[in-house]
Amino acid sequence: MKLAWRHAFLVLIVAFSLFPIVFVISAAINPLGTLGSSTLVPTGASLDNFADLLTSDVYPFKTWFVNSIVLALMASFTSLLLSLLAAYAFSRMRFKGRRVGMLTLLLVQMFPQFLAVVAIFMIFTEISDLYPAFGFDTVSGLMLLYMGGALGANTWLMKGFLDTVPKELDESATVDGATHTQIFWRIILPLVTPILAVTGLLAFIGYMSEFIMASVFLRDPSSKTLAVGMYGMLVGDARNTNFGMFAAGTLITAIPTVGVFLWLQRYIVSGLTSGAVKG
Repeated sequence: MKLAWRHAFLVLIVAFSLFPIVFVISAAINPLGTLGSSTLVPTGASLDNFADLLTSDVYPFKTWFVNSIVLALMASFTSLLLSLLAAYAFSRMRFKGRRVGMLTLLLVQMFPQFLAVVAIFMIFTEISDLYPAFGFDTVSGLMLLYMGGALGANTWLMKGFLDTVPKELDESATVDGATHTQIFWRIILPLVTPILAVTGLLAFIGYMSEFIMASVFLRDPSSKTLAVGMYGMLVGDARNTNFGMFAAGTLITAIPTVGVFLWLQRYIVSGLTSGAVKG
């Protein structure tokens, strides 16, 4: 009896988890493409919503998709590299102001980035006049904003992982004549692959779905990301008529995230098993 209750509970959890996914798929292939006609089991199946979304002149979905992919990849890689370098310095080196710098990074993370939106908006107003390539309505400008916001959290996360790597490896390499740069790239970097994979995946997902700051700084339709652009598809009366295209867009948006996860999964698994040694 107890085993039957467990199975029933698991079936309930799986059904609860799959319900939104099934509903979105049903809405995406619904030939009517409206919110009022969307049901859990569609009355028909068609790919018209995907075709309408990809060929729409009102909603440049393909441009939004490319903007999001480029922004997420560049911002993730750059913030990951800068955070790793900072974490290595805080973990392996002793210098004046080290403790104050670490506490400052921690305290800054206590305040949400949106609290500084007015100050950031004024700064980018000046940047837009002096350096338009990094101002409003540019992917490069938004990438700089994202890099600053993610530096603190990623640095602390990586530093905790680097502290678990034995320092004897650094010392033995130093005795052999290796420099800090050689130690970092040839010894430390291969050992911290799991944390890099996890941090990179979380950063990529966060940048792909970030909405608040992107909605403030991206105003031109051709510069918008997926989160900002697809939000405009459901504003006002368009919510009902565009729901089918919106559902189709969410399925397409999930493809890069799933692809990155599958690509990084082997690094995460290999990192978890790399510490096993024969007794």
